[in-house]
Amino acid sequence: MEREDVLRAASMYYLQDMTMDVIARHLSTSRSTVSRLIKRARETGLVEITIRPARTLAPGLSRTIAREHAIEAYVVPVPDSATELQRLEQVALTTAKLIGSWFDSEMVLALAWGTTLAAIGRNLTPKATRGSAVVQLNGAANTRTSGVEYASDLISGFGGAFDAAVHHFPVPAFFDYPETKAAMWRERSVRRVLDVQRRADIALFSVGAVSGGVPSHVYSAGYLDAEDVTLLHDEGVVGDVCTVFLRADGSYADVALNARATGPTPTELRRIPRRVCAVAGDNKVAPLRAALAAGAVTDLVIDEVTAAALVDLPAAVVP
Repeated sequence: MEREDVLRAASMYYLQDMTMDVIARHLSTSRSTVSRLIKRARETGLVEITIRPARTLAPGLSRTIAREHAIEAYVVPVPDSATELQRLEQVALTTAKLIGSWFDSEMVLALAWGTTLAAIGRNLTPKATRGSAVVQLNGAANTRTSGVEYASDLISGFGGAFDAAVHHFPVPAFFDYPETKAAMWRERSVRRVLDVQRRADIALFSVGAVSGGVPSHVYSAGYLDAEDVTLLHDEGVVGDVCTVFLRADGSYADVALNARATGPTPTELRRIPRRVCAVAGDNKVAPLRAALAAGAVTDLVIDEVTAAALVDLPAAVVP
């Protein structure tokens, strides 16, 4: 059985609440084959059954988000009492399993870095691939530290899990001057990494929030000074994707700091076929809405509580 078929059948059955007959029609196969696919998903650990005392909103939320934003949505059930760290861990675990099922030989996986990506990396299940590559999407150095060790460990962890070649991006997260970035983008060593990024089959990232909850790494680790943060507030920025800053409506082109950022813009991200965004936390709702408005996301993995906030649904209401 192809892992992609197993994943699709399990997602429709467990996340979208479809019957086996409906799934069989979608997959142009028989009901018995769908039953075997779902059983295989459980046997391989792609699906884990957890009994919860309360009803879950996840299936309904998945359908609502998918319909409203024309994306694939994977809503991870969590108790209402779960802390933001617990919600992050559950999202990271689900995302790690999905990436493991999607990423295969001869593919390129492009990675941002940050708190969420680090959690995903810790939950990866090793999977041998051939001719594959993992590439860093945005630079990591800042005024306090080179950032190289942090990003290198994260990217290398993904490469090691998949036996993939690793391509680091040895540039700052933000240049001091746009002219410096333009000059570096002409260097052959940088152009080589940019070329690998453009060949990516999957991009994996989260959204950064300016404050609150589990702090986003770009805002908490010295990448921005007080003047930068003030400027972002003045320009109506609500967060970032791959260190490119977005307003609530998804606009970014005229945000001054983006001229010095090293991550791909949403327009550049849209060249990558599958763009996976993993999100957990109340403070991530505004930047997530901006990322969705910018068209940066094709697949969203999100915890149930954050998903309810995204669709403005009171947590106690079952759709």
